[in-house]
Amino acid sequence: MDKFKNKYRIPSARLQNWDYSSNGAYFITICTQNREHFFGEIVNNKMQLNELGQLAEKYWLEIPNHFPFIELENFVVMPNHTHGILIIDSNSNCRGAINRASTIGIGGVTGNKNPMLHQNISRIIRWYKGRCSFEMHKIHADFAWQSRFHDHIIRDTPSFKRIQTYIKNNPMNWNEDKFYGNNNQ
Repeated sequence: MDKFKNKYRIPSARLQNWDYSSNGAYFITICTQNREHFFGEIVNNKMQLNELGQLAEKYWLEIPNHFPFIELENFVVMPNHTHGILIIDSNSNCRGAINRASTIGIGGVTGNKNPMLHQNISRIIRWYKGRCSFEMHKIHADFAWQSRFHDHIIRDTPSFKRIQTYIKNNPMNWNEDKFYGNNNQ
């Protein structure tokens, strides 16, 4: 394991040399800490969202309101994780405003290296997880996300269709899901 400033650090799970602000489709999976079942349960092959699950769904659907260059595709909240497809379309007006802001010195001490100035998948997921956590802590103080998220760059139409089907069928296939047996509550 590599060290940074004399501390061990886990290497990035992101694809090296890939620009995560590039136009494209991204399959995202975000898990709860320790895979705890915070969001509800599967009943008769359908996800029954509890209050936290409804918040997870609500804030996912709000992503384009905060990031106008994002289009949402299939999405599902499961008992202990979420799956969704985000499409980046950088032809929106928002990207130009952010780029102009970074050139005129907005960004604090970090200048244009401020991660909040970059329109990429990490920033979107950071916003989503933070917004959900803020509201969910009001209901369940112990709620926590896993610190990272999983992404997969969707590179062709067959892969896109396969992932759409996987997301749609996820509640029906819950008993075979790799996260199924991890209910720590």
